[in-house]
Parts: sequence; structure tokens; C-alpha cells
Amino acid sequence: MSYKNKTYIAFASENISSYRLMEAWRENKNIDFNFYDAHDLFISRDSSKPETIKRNLRERLKNAKQIVLIGSADAKRKGGDGKSFLAHEIAVIKEFNLPIVIANIDGDRCIDRNFIPTPLLDANYYTVSVSLQPKIIKFALDNYAKQFSTSAKQGPHYYPSKIYEDIGI
Repeated sequence: MSYKNKTYIAFASENISSYRLMEAWRENKNIDFNFYDAHDLFISRDSSKPETIKRNLRERLKNAKQIVLIGSADAKRKGGDGKSFLAHEIAVIKEFNLPIVIANIDGDRCIDRNFIPTPLLDANYYTVSVSLQPKIIKFALDNYAKQFSTSAKQGPHYYPSKIYEDIGI
């Protein structure tokens, strides 16, 4: 179950409101959505040096078992720029071979290559794209993330409409 594993939420700073929304889902007793947030580990202050922040990000990712990347044009741009903290996170995620659920900020249920950082596309990294909704993200963490390490699949994937219907969205 996804809520038992440490989940790292990766996002461009421009998308922090979507991260806060996910935290609100987790706290809402009427929404079946929970995750053990790896961001709670190795906290950096805003005044920390970039090297310290990158070291702390690595430690957080070392403790994570799965990733939710809030997919957006900003995430694509920053995740592939080679210098931002998100680019650093993407490199470490690939190094640690962690499963990535891409939650499309615009609600799309399909693969949007305009939202996936280029290093993931270039590596043909196995990801699954979903809409930014608690039920489908939970489903992906419970299913895709669990079988990620034993799968031979490559590249971006998505769930057909039937899966959304089956879980009630």
C-alpha cells in the first residue's frame, strides 16, 4: 500500500500550490489518500547553500520508495535544465531507479511529453502518467510503483479510461 512507503513529491517551485493541495488531501478525513512524505526528512533552511540543499535532497530520495512528479511545463523545463534543484532530483531519482508517477497538473489522463523532463524521455524511463487526482495517484502508487522494479517496461505509460471508471472517477 502506497501510504506505508515514503513518497517523495517532486515539483517545480512554480507548482508548490499543487503540492500543498496533495498535503490537504492527505489531511482530509473524507479523502482516501495518504502518503508518508519524504520531504519531512533532512529539512533545509532557505538560507542553506546549494550544496547543502542538494545533499539533503539526495538523503530524502535515498529514503524514498516512490516518486510523484507534478507534471507541468515548468517541471519539464526545470527538470531538464541541468542546474535547478528539480534537475538534480531527476538525476538522483534515475540513479536510484525509483518509480515515478507523473501527476499531470492540467488533469490530462494521458502521456503529455510537454510535462515530462527530457532526461526521463531520453532514458526511456518507465513512468506512468495520471491526472492530478487523489484516487488515480493512489491507484498508481499501489499498483505501478509496487511492480516497477520487476517490470521490463520502458518509456512513459498511462492508464486507459476503464481504470478511471473502475475507481470511480
